[in-house]
Amino acid sequence: MNRILQDLVNLLDLENLEVNLFRGQSRDLGGKSVFGGQVIGQALVSASRTIAAGVPHSLHAYFLRPGDMSLPIVYEVDRVRDGRTFTTRRVQAIQNGQPILSMIVSFQREEQGLEHQQAMPDVPPPDKLRNSRDLHDDWLQSIPDVSDRVFHAMTRELAIEFKPVEPWNPLRPEVRPAQQHIWFRAAGKLPDNPMLHRCVLAYASDFNLLSTAVRPHGRTWFAEDMVIASIDHALWFHRDVRVDDWLLYSMDSPTSQGARGLSRGLVYDRQGRLVASVVQENLMREISEDAPDQD
Repeated sequence: MNRILQDLVNLLDLENLEVNLFRGQSRDLGGKSVFGGQVIGQALVSASRTIAAGVPHSLHAYFLRPGDMSLPIVYEVDRVRDGRTFTTRRVQAIQNGQPILSMIVSFQREEQGLEHQQAMPDVPPPDKLRNSRDLHDDWLQSIPDVSDRVFHAMTRELAIEFKPVEPWNPLRPEVRPAQQHIWFRAAGKLPDNPMLHRCVLAYASDFNLLSTAVRPHGRTWFAEDMVIASIDHALWFHRDVRVDDWLLYSMDSPTSQGARGLSRGLVYDRQGRLVASVVQENLMREISEDAPDQD
């Protein structure tokens, strides 16, 4: 396991403060606040530390306030229900005495049943595509005067590797269809721990999704006249998954309105099994210097 991936695994290994109370740290990924996938992943870890059996099958999270990357995050778990098959937990992520995220997660004991799934899209395999880091280097060379924040965001080494099927340069955004396909995997081998793989998938599921909603408008999350942020995030785990092997993230955005965009994603493994589904609504607000402050 490389250093960056090991750091993510360490980040997801929360400190146990008291019964139902956990504490995690943050990392700067070049954004303006704590990366939402980190908070979701850590909240899922905290909930999993309070159950006796089962694996998460769904979570629904609301981002309430931007997280401060310089401060730890405390996770408070409410043991809502312990059933024979399903277990439910509510998690509050707290900084400075205020919640920055509220999440419900449901766990299920193993159970057999009817199965069907939507087929995986026919796209080139990952070994035929360039990784995002090489693409970012090319794009930065063509525009050498980007801000320090943008440069940091595009050159920072990540614990997740990406290979976009249809590369889209956020430094020169073009109007594109509201859909995209991106292969991704953990940047190294992970332990054989199914819960860890689901938590890392939760972390990775917040990358790239909201950008699907701005593609048809030719806008970018780097634009100074745009406020783009996740509002909520829902994730369903369908089947066991290994995040250290390539997964295809097939995304689309069926609508945007009222300064909000809706994005959906299906996650497939290389064998074509649908392993997870994701839905997210994001803020995509155009701003001006004389615009009033808004939450």
